[in-house]
Amino acid sequence: MNRFVALKRVNVAAVIVLLGAYGCEAPDGDREASAPERRFLSVGTAPPGGAFFVVGGAIAQVVDEHAGERSWDVSAEATKGTQENIRRLVRGELDFALANAAISYFAVRGAGAWGEKQEINAVMTLAPNIALFVTTKGTGIRSIGDLRGKRVVVGPAGAGFEYFLAPILKAHGVAYEDFSPLHNTQAGAVDMLADGSAAAAFLGGAVPTASITQASASQDIHFVPFGVPEKERLFQDYPFFNAATIPAKTYRGQTEAFEGMNVGAMHLVTPAALDEETVYRFTRILYENRADVVRKHPAGKAIHPANVIRDTGTPFHPGAIRYYREIGIWPN
Repeated sequence: MNRFVALKRVNVAAVIVLLGAYGCEAPDGDREASAPERRFLSVGTAPPGGAFFVVGGAIAQVVDEHAGERSWDVSAEATKGTQENIRRLVRGELDFALANAAISYFAVRGAGAWGEKQEINAVMTLAPNIALFVTTKGTGIRSIGDLRGKRVVVGPAGAGFEYFLAPILKAHGVAYEDFSPLHNTQAGAVDMLADGSAAAAFLGGAVPTASITQASASQDIHFVPFGVPEKERLFQDYPFFNAATIPAKTYRGQTEAFEGMNVGAMHLVTPAALDEETVYRFTRILYENRADVVRKHPAGKAIHPANVIRDTGTPFHPGAIRYYREIGIWPN
């Protein structure tokens, strides 16, 4: 009988060893601590060819390289841009994403085509999107009001440009119904300006913008000015609009500085439901290693204390706020 009990104890011990070897919980819950499980985090960007694609890739790579003991695998994912990113964040298909702050502003309010509030939060405000109407000097367009009756490129179909274009037009007393809106990419819009199939196009992004550089290299272009009182009204009504200057000589033939607008900064967003600790750590890693982002794209220069916490109308995630308070840049 004693021999049987001894054998039974040996067999139980062997089972416990085997369970431990395969990472299973032993019957009595006593096992050595195992390595933390790897976690996969995704960053939504935009189609290749634009700044979102490159900057989003840089952010994912930098955080992944510096995740250290957190055992994260962070990767960028090409998407159709802001509107798809927001919808996929809400559905839990992305963890972080880049978005245009103007589109996010309306999304979190359920305004326009959104229909219902989208539960996303801001993580940090990034580079400005400085955009304007560009025309050729032969069209006679000298103000936004002169767009009436003309063919105007208003951005790619489905990109959501109407969320910041509609307020701009309305402030200047113009509606989409007053002209013929055309949809095309920025590169396509430059071609349409060149062959005369469009009289004006709304172009922009980080300065210098490749499409405007291309247009100015082969054409005599004119920047359509925003009205001063109209700009001030937009700045008061919408937090995502703010003043932005294009320095003189940025583009061929531009002899004077152009007083334009940031029409919705690039910003990093996340689902409101994502846990605070993950967002805190992601924010900290990205902010502390921002110099590495700059080396991959100039837009990384916008990751500085005065800009990352700028309010564009989308509530910040508690995890991001916690980090900004920790380093003393969040306003009390």
